[in-house]
Amino acid sequence: MASKKELTTKLKHYFGFDKFKGDQEAIIKNLLAGKNAFVLMPTGGGKSLCYQLPSLMMEGTAIVISPLIALMKNQVDVINGLSEEEGIAHYLNSSLNKAAIQQVMDDVKSGRTKLLYVAPESLNKDENVAFLQGVKISFYAVDEAHCISEWGHDFRPEYRNIRPTINRIGDAPVIALTATATDKVRTDIKKSLGIIDAPEFKSSFNRPNLYYEVRQKAKDIDKQIIRFIKQHSGKSGIVYCLSRKKVEELAAVLQANDIKAAPYHAGLDSQRRSETQDDFLMERIDVIVATIAFGMGIDKPDVRFVIHYDIPKSLEGYYQETGRAGRDGGEGMCITFYANKDLQKLEKFMEGKSVAEQDIGRQLLQETAAYAESSVCRRKMLLHYFGEEYPKDNCENCDNCLHPKEKREAKDALLIILEAIIAVKENFRQDYIVDFVCGRETDDITSHKHDQLEEFGAGEDLAEKIWNPTIRQALIMGYLRKDVENYGLLKVTAAGRRFLESPHSFMIVEDKEFVNDEEEVVEGSGSALDLPLLTMLRNLRKDVAAKKDLPAYVIFQDVSLDQMATDYPVTLEELQNIQGVGKGKAMRYGQPFCDLIKAYCEENEIERPEEMRVRTVAKKSMLKVTIIDKIDRRIALDDIANAQGLDFDDLLSEVEAIVYSGTRINIDYFLDEVMDEEHVDDIYDYFCESTTDDLQEAQNELGPEYSEDEIRLVRIKFLSEMAN
Repeated sequence: MASKKELTTKLKHYFGFDKFKGDQEAIIKNLLAGKNAFVLMPTGGGKSLCYQLPSLMMEGTAIVISPLIALMKNQVDVINGLSEEEGIAHYLNSSLNKAAIQQVMDDVKSGRTKLLYVAPESLNKDENVAFLQGVKISFYAVDEAHCISEWGHDFRPEYRNIRPTINRIGDAPVIALTATATDKVRTDIKKSLGIIDAPEFKSSFNRPNLYYEVRQKAKDIDKQIIRFIKQHSGKSGIVYCLSRKKVEELAAVLQANDIKAAPYHAGLDSQRRSETQDDFLMERIDVIVATIAFGMGIDKPDVRFVIHYDIPKSLEGYYQETGRAGRDGGEGMCITFYANKDLQKLEKFMEGKSVAEQDIGRQLLQETAAYAESSVCRRKMLLHYFGEEYPKDNCENCDNCLHPKEKREAKDALLIILEAIIAVKENFRQDYIVDFVCGRETDDITSHKHDQLEEFGAGEDLAEKIWNPTIRQALIMGYLRKDVENYGLLKVTAAGRRFLESPHSFMIVEDKEFVNDEEEVVEGSGSALDLPLLTMLRNLRKDVAAKKDLPAYVIFQDVSLDQMATDYPVTLEELQNIQGVGKGKAMRYGQPFCDLIKAYCEENEIERPEEMRVRTVAKKSMLKVTIIDKIDRRIALDDIANAQGLDFDDLLSEVEAIVYSGTRINIDYFLDEVMDEEHVDDIYDYFCESTTDDLQEAQNELGPEYSEDEIRLVRIKFLSEMAN
């Protein structure tokens, strides 16, 4: 066994550090003694060193099983940079060609390679198993070990095969490492890897330097994010979005607002992802907009903020992603935007998965919702989720602690909850218990005949909004526990039973209220329609239309004027942020409207807030781009609809949106094929003379011999030619 002095000397020699952090030394000694280990260490705690240093000291090659190719390359480069010799560390994965694989195998066989990184898929290949059977293995390190568990936030089925493959290659100590794992996930990992008796090295999950905040997801979320980034100009940050499409859109909006940002997701080619990662590390860009594909193993200590555009699927994922901020112990701001609608979206994504997977997914989502909606200290809630007690009531570094809600007495509510859980034999989840105490005769409750119990409806007289916070805070206080392995059933603890025997004060804070749909709320929305300005804009539109001999709606739609009278755009660039105004329409008709608004603001001393003037980018989704391209190539519209899996009706709606926003297209080739020339002329003349583009009015005026599709097609032609 290596002495403390010898270990510290090796640490200084290879890594340049004078002393170990936390449990690192104990973990390394355990591994050098040939024992298995389970390591739970938060992001930034120095997990990698726990297997890198012993691999350099032990005889043979250590196999490191890791899920991400980018992460492997990053770590191999770091280790090879520590030594004057080539080939101390290698990786074996699908990105290598035959010659590169041969080089790796030669270096491993010669004993030069001390660390071999492999993806689980590569480890399980028969040819690699056969090769490794002839190699002296010092130990196996399973990194990101939470991927083994369906309860982890990043489940990968290939991880389930690791133990059987180790048995085929040859036995050696196993060290499992993860940055996030609840008790349930921890048990799963140890069982799957066959290291059930391994000592656990568990570091505290508390990151005191991280500030946690959850905000209402508002309609102006892009503006809020831009404002936040500009207030922290020059600092490094990551913005996480759930979809690749949103990553691309938001990155483009940030770039348009002079923020050095780039997108990162698994759909980009590996070279571009690698360049983006390097640009971020080298500070050529400040902000990465990413899906969760980004960040594992990224060694950038000075990320100053992590923003979640969408609520994450699990608290494990949230903890790991926020953990990329402030790894140097400095400032780390973690801002999350939350709307209940996002949870519904995430639940919809689970459709099609097995019942068991859906059940797990829903439980994880409920924990995330509880975290977002609660007014309790966020640090306390997070640590409780990971099985750690946080002693203080106020951490002084989260939104709930800096702006605490008034506490209220909930002794009676807790008594009702405890009695209800016992009455239904501790066999049901939180939502069932809430329905039960509220006296709701749901199908579930009546089928169990629980509506006939004395305790049914015992909480009818209390406000409904008290039940969830009471249960959540009773869990934190230890009066209740959740049986996670068993569908999250609520159980009363010994402390809960003592409370029933001898009730005392139980103070809680009520949950925050979030609007269900972000479309309904605009952050700080004091902006209202300026009616005098709207009247002036309408008069101007009338004059312009008369001069051009066009109907007024062709110039700008009513919805566009309403928004102009709310947001006060004074440049053509700002005008393009207005609904229904694309670049073409702004250039053609916009200047007099901007001049009018500018003069009106000056005359009435209207202060346009700086943050209102956020530049957006044209949201030409891939579908719109595809449609425009196919129309340019004169492909029949019904064929385009079929190819895109759309009803013809939906395709026309897409094409209408394209022309209304100011893009000119030519569908004459299609009209020539499907419509009578006289019909086209009649409908076209109608729109030239009409004061409205309303479809129903057109149908009434033109009569039944003109179909709705025909009217819509000619309206598209008319708007494209006249308005754009």
